[in-house]
Amino acid sequence: MAGVGGGNDFQWCFSQVKGAIDEDVAEADIISTVEFNYSGDLLATGDKGGRVVIFQREQESKNRPHSRGEYNVYSTFQSHEPEFDYLKSLEIEEKINKIRWLPQQNAAHFLLSTNDKTIKLWKISERDKRAEGYNLKDEEGRLRGDPFRITSLRVPVLMPMDLMVEASPRRIFANAHTYHINSISVNSDHETYLSADDLRINLWHLEITDRSFNIVDIKPANMEELTEVITAAECHPHQCNVFVYSSSKGTIRLCDMRAAALCDRHTKFFEEPEDPSSRSFFSEIISSISDVKFSHSGRYMMTRDYLSVKVWDLNMENRPVETYQVHEYLRSKLCSLYENDCIFDKFECCWNGSDSAIMTGSYNNFFRMFDRSTRRDITLEASRESSKPRALLKPRKVCTGGKRKKDEISVDSLDFNKKILHTAWHPKENIIAVAATNNLYIFQDKIN
Repeated sequence: MAGVGGGNDFQWCFSQVKGAIDEDVAEADIISTVEFNYSGDLLATGDKGGRVVIFQREQESKNRPHSRGEYNVYSTFQSHEPEFDYLKSLEIEEKINKIRWLPQQNAAHFLLSTNDKTIKLWKISERDKRAEGYNLKDEEGRLRGDPFRITSLRVPVLMPMDLMVEASPRRIFANAHTYHINSISVNSDHETYLSADDLRINLWHLEITDRSFNIVDIKPANMEELTEVITAAECHPHQCNVFVYSSSKGTIRLCDMRAAALCDRHTKFFEEPEDPSSRSFFSEIISSISDVKFSHSGRYMMTRDYLSVKVWDLNMENRPVETYQVHEYLRSKLCSLYENDCIFDKFECCWNGSDSAIMTGSYNNFFRMFDRSTRRDITLEASRESSKPRALLKPRKVCTGGKRKKDEISVDSLDFNKKILHTAWHPKENIIAVAATNNLYIFQDKIN
C-alpha cells in the first residue's frame, strides 16, 4: 500500500543496512536507541555495550543527481562503562537507554546520552588542521633539550591534516536518580533538560552538574502503597514550562512549571475510560504506556501501549482523538506473551516531520505506519531478504485464522525474538531508521 508517510502516493524502498549478519548476536551489539539530529544529517544509535555510533549523511554527488546521500559512520565512541554501586551491591549496566541531540549552535554537535544512572553531555567536533613549528617542541612533540640555545622565534603555523572526529565528554550529570532513568528530554529553551526515572523527574541546567531540581516525586511514604510508576516523560517542543509524563496505569499527566516548583499536582490528566466488557487479567499490563511523544506542532501528543498507538489533543483530556491498533491479532496470544515476558516489551513511536503520519514497531521485525488523514495503515518488514538497493518494501499481512492467503504470515509463526522497539523518522524528509536487534535499517521513499 502506497501513501503512508507524507500524504503523497509513494512507496518505501530499501536504502541501507548497518551491522553484522551473524546469526549469533552479541548482547553488547543490540541497538537500544536511535535518534536523528535536528537537521537529519546525523543519526545516532546507542547499544547495550555502552557505545554510541553516529552516522553522517553524505553530500549528494553531482555525477549521480538521483542518488541521495547515504549515511556512513562518522564517529564511534564508548559513552558509558559498566559500574558497581557498592552501597547497594548493584551492577549498573552500560546500556544506553536514550540519546537526545541538542540544537546545533556552532560547528560542533552536542548530544546527551544516558544509562540507568548517569547522563553525559558529549561534544562531537572535527579537526582537519594541526599546529606545527613550535619553539620549545620538535616535530615529534618532544621538548627540546636546552631552551636557552633557541636564538630565533618561530611563529607556529596551521597545517592541513586528515580529518579527525573527536568525541569528548563535556559534562557528567550523576548521583541524582535512585531508580533507573527511562527518559531524557531537552527543553525548548535549549538550556535545561529533564530526566525521569520510575518515581521522580529532575530538571537540570546543561551547565550545572552538581545539582538538579526535583520537579515530580510520586514515591509514597510506604513503598507497599506504590500503585504506579513513571514510564516516560517529554518536554513540550515550544513551551519551556510544560512537560508530560506517562504512567504504568495508562494515564498521562501534563504539568506546568509556572504553577508550582514541585509539579506533583498536574495541570491536565489524560485517561481513556476502560471498557468493562474487555477487562481481563492482562488489562493493566497492556495499558501501561511505553512511550510518549509531542507532535512537532505541539498541539498533539502520541502514546504507545502494548497493543495500540493513541493520539491525544492537548485540549481534550477524556479520550484520544485517534486510536490505531498496532497488532490486535496478539490479543488472543497474551497468555503466552506473558509467559515469555514479551508483554513487558517497551515499544517506542515517532512522528514524521509534518505530523501527518506515525510509525511504531512490532514483532517478527515488522513495523507499522499510519497515515492520519486517510487512516490508511501499512505493515512493512525490516529484513535482509529485501535488502537489495532501491528494492521496494512489500506490505505484509498477518493471518489470524481460517485459510491463509499466499502472501500472508500466520500469527502462530511470528518470531517474538525479532522485535522492533526503536525507530526514528527524519525531521524533514521521508527517511526512516529502524533498529532490528543489532542491525540498523534505513529506508526512504522511492524516487520515480
